[in-house]
Amino acid sequence: MAKKPPECEEVADESWMATFADAITLLMAFFVMLLTFADYDIPAFDEAAEAIAERIGGDGPPSPAKMLKEEVQMMVDEMDADGDVTVVKDARGLMIELSGGAFFNPGTATLRDRATPILKGMTESLNLPEYRCFNIKVEGHTDDIPIKTERFPSNWELSAARSSRVARFLIDEKLKDYRFKTIAFADTRPKVPNRDESGAPIKENQAKNQRIQMRVERMSLKEQARCNESDNLKDMLKNMG
Repeated sequence: MAKKPPECEEVADESWMATFADAITLLMAFFVMLLTFADYDIPAFDEAAEAIAERIGGDGPPSPAKMLKEEVQMMVDEMDADGDVTVVKDARGLMIELSGGAFFNPGTATLRDRATPILKGMTESLNLPEYRCFNIKVEGHTDDIPIKTERFPSNWELSAARSSRVARFLIDEKLKDYRFKTIAFADTRPKVPNRDESGAPIKENQAKNQRIQMRVERMSLKEQARCNESDNLKDMLKNMG
């Protein structure tokens, strides 16, 4: 009796992938078109473009925020500052958290010696040409321990002075001042509870709540135009000199 020939494996029908890729490409073109008509949300567009590229081929170019995170994280690793600096990428851009205890002397807005090289390293990354059109919002946060000195009547003044001090340092290191915004939150936005259920202070948590948060995200189209005009004017004056 003749042997029955083996059944051929059924080849998966992947013709749908071409249609899917066309649809995604059209969607991308639609978003690009929106950019020409409106002041679009640039950070959100970067995230959407990166996500779409990953879904199509898995090897699309990373967003500017992702590249900046890698730059800053590399600097932090080289300086062995992981315990003092945390770098996180979120939906809006980059969040760099600086430990208040590591960067400032207790109860003051005076930077510690260790803070200087770390902030200078950040300046080098934030001042690279590809990141010059990123805004930087510096937020000051404290714990809930009251402070009452001649200079700092409350934690509001302390958190404001600390956020301003970090911004001033970066501006003095040649970052453009129009990129900055400083905000004081005092102890109103703790990262973790300052006290337990009985009201006793949790020292470790209070230390975590003393922090500076730097939120870095790409400028809007109008802001980028001003940024580029400023750099072009600077180059022109430099060439004339």
